[in-house]
Formats: sequence, C-alpha cells, structure tokens
Amino acid sequence: MFFLYNLERQVTLHPSYFGRNMHELVTGKLLKDVEGTCTGLYYIITIMDTFNISEGRILPGSGLAEFTVGYRAVVWRPFKGETVDAIVTSVNAVGFFADAGPLPLFVSAHLIPRDIKFDANATPPQFTNNEDSVIEPGTHVRVKIIGTRPEVGAMFAIGSIKEDYLGLASRYSDFKPGPPSHLASRSRNNAIVNSWRWRPSAFAQHFELWRIG
Repeated sequence: MFFLYNLERQVTLHPSYFGRNMHELVTGKLLKDVEGTCTGLYYIITIMDTFNISEGRILPGSGLAEFTVGYRAVVWRPFKGETVDAIVTSVNAVGFFADAGPLPLFVSAHLIPRDIKFDANATPPQFTNNEDSVIEPGTHVRVKIIGTRPEVGAMFAIGSIKEDYLGLASRYSDFKPGPPSHLASRSRNNAIVNSWRWRPSAFAQHFELWRIG
C-alpha cells in the first residue's frame, strides 16, 4: 500500500559547496541519497517536496556542514494480505521466485493450486496444468502477500496464488507490464519508472495515499 510520509534526514555538505545555493545543493543530495532506497520496512518511491531545512552545523574535525531536512515522500509499504502483480524470475520444484517491482518474493509449491504441477522436463522448467496455465520465467502473475521479512536496506516476501483471482495476470485486463527494470537508478526523473515492473494503470485500483506524521 502507498503512503505519503513526513520524514527527516541529516544531509552533509562539503565546504567547497558553501555559497548562496546551499539549500538547492542539500535538496539535490537528499534526492540522490534517498529516492529509490529501502529502509527495511518500506520503499521510498519519490520525494514530493522538502521543508524545514535547518541551518548548517559544522562537524568538528571534518569541516562538513550538517543539515536536518524535513521532506514528504511517497512510499510503498507491502502488507500481509496485499495483492501485487509480479514477474517470475526463476522456477524450480519447490516453487518460484518473482519480483513485484522492487520487492523480491517467493511462492512455495504448497501455495500453488493443486492442479498446477511442476514440469521438470519442460524447457524452461515450469508449473503448468497442461491447459492454459503456464508459470515460467517472464510470466506475469498476481500474488497475495502472506508475509514479509525486513532486512538491512531490503525486504523479502512470501506469497500465494492459491486463491480466487490470483495466478496468471494475463487473465486480467488491467495488467499492463512496464519494462523489466529495477531500483538501479535513483534520479528524480527515473525513480518511479525504475521502481516498478508494471504501469500505474495496473495497480490504480489498489493505490491509496495516507498522510502520516
């Protein structure tokens, strides 16, 4: 689920950048350092604006100036029970791995419908019901998150497709996958595009913004 958070961060600036445009430089460094990152609890998609930039404080022994910056950011915080669209990255006998935007997740074979079996003889290996359901690398799937695990600067999730309206996303007309990119770019212009493997129309019905803080 998406939220609008009020956050705060300390930003340091080298003495060579001291001058009239220090606030612009502080804002630019904040965007570079924060956009597209994960705190372990949520992903910072983009910074909307900044506010309350403090006066600089010289750090003893380094000459760097430290600023405390308040900012508003759109974040994605995956929750247990949330339904997401993902792209399968690998398949094996125990389940499959997929990426839901920046979030890697795993779906165990126990959480796949019983009529969909693993076929090791297929090329590539896949889960299939020998009819219209084939799950292989590159397949777009709709997954329900049943648990998340926070890590340092990252997250991981366990998902299920063993319920109604889950599984192959091609069955649903609102799934329009975007280019297969990831959180490699953190620039302001590319943060949202490179954070998601589907277009906004694909999850517009799930999009909610809450003002926090």
